[in-house]
Amino acid sequence: MLSQTVEYALRAAVYLANQAPQARTTEQIAEVTKVPQAYLSKVMQNLAKAGIVRSQRGIHGGFLLARSSAELTILEVVNAVDPVQRIQTCPLGIAAHGSNLCPLHRRLDLALAAVENAFGKTTLADVLSEPTRSVPLCGMTIPAGAACIPLDLASPAPGNAT
Repeated sequence: MLSQTVEYALRAAVYLANQAPQARTTEQIAEVTKVPQAYLSKVMQNLAKAGIVRSQRGIHGGFLLARSSAELTILEVVNAVDPVQRIQTCPLGIAAHGSNLCPLHRRLDLALAAVENAFGKTTLADVLSEPTRSVPLCGMTIPAGAACIPLDLASPAPGNAT
């Protein structure tokens, strides 16, 4: 349902949220997120055009989020690279249907609306602060000087009592 481009953009955005306020180069982001660097460069350009990230020049240059992770939603990242396409009219072009969707396409559009709603309510900070033992992108090769955000792992996850 979501394109590979969306997946790559979300990985990059979550990684930058994790690393804030430090800028990270495309090479660093690609290494950690396991995204091909050439493809990631195009993704980062689209994120920059949409105002999700900004580039910083200089010795400590690279990309960083343009706004706080608490302000940036998953939907904004998704729409920056491959917008959610709601079904407005009959995808089959049946003139009699017009904007009166058949039951199948109405349900598909309702599912897309639910995805849009969930993504619009979820910030990058929400993703990183969710209690879990699986921290996004942690456990992968992290460039020198970078670290995963610390989580409170003192209390076991439900069903994992020690």
